[in-house]
Amino acid sequence: MTNEDELSGVQKAAVLLISLGPEKSANVFKHLKEDEIETLTLEIANTRNVPPDIKEKVLEEFYEICLAQQYIAEGGIGYAKELLDKALGEDRAKDVIGRLTASLQVRPFEFVRKADPSQLLNFIQDEHPQTIALILAYLPSSQAAAVVGSLPLEKQAEVAKRIALMDRTSPDVIKEVEKVLEKKLASLVNQDYTIVGGVDAIVSILNTVDRSTEKHIMETLEIEEPELADEIRRKMFVFEDILMLDNRAIQTVLRDVDNNELAVALKNANEDVQNIIFNNLSSRLAAMIKEDMEYMGPVRLKDVEEAQQKIVNIIRRLEDTGEIVISRGGGDDIIV
Repeated sequence: MTNEDELSGVQKAAVLLISLGPEKSANVFKHLKEDEIETLTLEIANTRNVPPDIKEKVLEEFYEICLAQQYIAEGGIGYAKELLDKALGEDRAKDVIGRLTASLQVRPFEFVRKADPSQLLNFIQDEHPQTIALILAYLPSSQAAAVVGSLPLEKQAEVAKRIALMDRTSPDVIKEVEKVLEKKLASLVNQDYTIVGGVDAIVSILNTVDRSTEKHIMETLEIEEPELADEIRRKMFVFEDILMLDNRAIQTVLRDVDNNELAVALKNANEDVQNIIFNNLSSRLAAMIKEDMEYMGPVRLKDVEEAQQKIVNIIRRLEDTGEIVISRGGGDDIIV
């Protein structure tokens, strides 16, 4: 085998997997695509002898790259360069960073994900709603929800709408926004168009913000974008989310649910949902509904979904009237 500097990426990967042994290599294969597995398997099969010094150098390079990835995740490229300079020396650190910038895909605004939401709010609240939407679309839902909930009321719905309608964002736009944030991650941004935002993204955020923020945003969207508001509302609370309710809330909901509708809705529900429903019914009623489910035979999925949606609508109505509370991560006020 040639020296380590002349090995291709596939050859280095093969050496690494051989060095890790069959058990660890099998775990790595679980995370690879089928064509990648085929390529590596062929390369491993064609690798006869790996000199100890080549194996050691490949493992050392792998360790250095892992170290650099960790540092980048902790504090960005500048932070990683500073620590690698101390750990590996300036020349070696520059070489490792150079290889990473050519291959590593670092999520845009990674440095923002480390920021406290209140600090982030102070930094971006005066930005254009589209800029705020782009930044929040890349953040964890809990962090984005904290920012959205603290925005001025007139901006909340506007930012929510822009996240929901966002589809593909040009790398140039991402780079420009990152420059505004005065960070140097542009060289690590994926050069393909990045899919971000969308209805699922804003649903995740709205499911986390406090109820008053969510209500304000949805009421505004219902006026400005009624079709979008309907789509968001359909996804915001699904039938399986009934597990988020406490027993008293579930009992309140069940009082308004038709027994026949409940039997149909539970037909395709998972075991946890069925159990929590039955545990909040009288033993006689639970037995009756189980019997109905058993004897009704096959049910169309459309009918099951419609029955489940009717129950979801009841839950949302009862939450709106304050009769039940849905557990949220956004800090709803606790009533004692």
